[in-house]
Amino acid sequence: MTDALELDALWEDFHRVVNMTSQELAAWLRMRDADEDAEPLPDQAGTQTGQHVLAILQKRRTDLTEDDLRVMRKVVDTVTSQVDVENEPEPEVTAEDTRRRRRLMTVGHDPLKG
Repeated sequence: MTDALELDALWEDFHRVVNMTSQELAAWLRMRDADEDAEPLPDQAGTQTGQHVLAILQKRRTDLTEDDLRVMRKVVDTVTSQVDVENEPEPEVTAEDTRRRRRLMTVGHDPLKG
């Protein structure tokens, strides 16, 4: 189990790296999985991790489960390993940057968002 100080730090870190609102993330997950003929159901769009991040964004700190904490740590590690969240430079618009942005947006971090 995570103690109160660790939980506070994780909560802050998670909300610092996840810079998309729950509405923005839900829309992105639906758009990401949509094709010409159909759009997925909202609760089925995106990756399992993306759906879990969305669920966490809609929770209060006191309602978090151990599984939520595991996903939060994973998201913080993923984003911080790929991005300097505090001093993120303006990205160049290359195919790799576009793929990177899409991967990060799947877990709630939009590198282009200030």
